[in-house]
Amino acid sequence: MIDGLYNSDVLSLAANISHVGRLDAPCGSARKVAKLCGSWVEIDVCIKDGLVTDFAQRLQACALGQAAAAILARSVIGASPADIQTARDGLYAMLKQGEEPPTGRFAKLALLADVANYPARHLSTMLAFDAVLAALENAQT
Repeated sequence: MIDGLYNSDVLSLAANISHVGRLDAPCGSARKVAKLCGSWVEIDVCIKDGLVTDFAQRLQACALGQAAAAILARSVIGASPADIQTARDGLYAMLKQGEEPPTGRFAKLALLADVANYPARHLSTMLAFDAVLAALENAQT
């Protein structure tokens, strides 16, 4: 049901994305595009002592991609790359394999559980998490 997919929680997240823009001197940056729908996300990060210290994003995405980006932005500062990888893997497992939603720092990803029923929306929903991991990888190389 589309109404469950675009519920008020998802729409509220999509309307309230934080950390929008670019960083002046990022440690790493990445851009990811969902070719199926044309959504894109650009992420800048700074990392120090193994934790994200600053974060910015620019995006053009559907409400689901925006909601995922909003969840990421709310919890990414202070997270380790391992925390983010765990959340990304949990989101993937929730969408593709019917697993339980991620817990901990990124537990709000549970609000996107209904996306599992819409495979065409999976990539755009994962975009921000894929982009932040790529930005972190670029920062470490």
